[in-house]
Amino acid sequence: MNTLVEYPIPSWVGNVFLMAIPLPVILTILLGASGFEKRRKALFILVAFFAVYISYVTIMGLSGKFNQVFFPPKVLLFTTFPFAFFLFLYVEKTAAFKEFLSRVKLSNLVAVHIFRLVGGFFIILALYDALPKWFAFIAGTGDVIAAISSVWVAKLVKQGKGNYKKIVWFWNTFGLIDILFTAISANVITKLSIDHGIMGVDTLAHFPFFYIPAIAPPLIVFLHFMTYKKLKMIS
Repeated sequence: MNTLVEYPIPSWVGNVFLMAIPLPVILTILLGASGFEKRRKALFILVAFFAVYISYVTIMGLSGKFNQVFFPPKVLLFTTFPFAFFLFLYVEKTAAFKEFLSRVKLSNLVAVHIFRLVGGFFIILALYDALPKWFAFIAGTGDVIAAISSVWVAKLVKQGKGNYKKIVWFWNTFGLIDILFTAISANVITKLSIDHGIMGVDTLAHFPFFYIPAIAPPLIVFLHFMTYKKLKMIS
């Protein structure tokens, strides 16, 4: 079976990315623990889960399981889809999730999106011709905007200004559209790449960038889903 294209990328890009990618996990763990009365127990469970999941992703990626031309991409089949199913079909149904949603602060649900600054690596990779430029610039810019604006929106929530709920709703919708665009476009590009030989998003299936599809789309979509539910609870 054909292997995916591996584009030459300066080593410093991968090294900086490896220093940045723990940020989404760390902030998500801290957010999760903040929504429980027994925070130490929640912290332990969340750390254990992500340690196991990231170890699994790493082993699968480094063993070459993602490095095959396939649609949908194998990195999605082995990581993104199972993670999403776990969050929406299991976690969302648990009593722990209900406790978390009742206790977590709306401002914290918004502020955690600062980790989407990591999406700026899409732009960096495009500048080194490792991703299609139109895709990378739209996806990366959207992530950066969502990240930076989350600070302002979270501040409005804390201040409780009159129309903050409406602002959160619009911000949340923008952020959700951005991540859905990224995920759907990546799949469309992959299909076109296989069928017509255009440049694909193969870089996102190679180390260390396979952590992006493995972690970001399910986690970000679930965070937006929780924000909608939290807004409904306090309306």
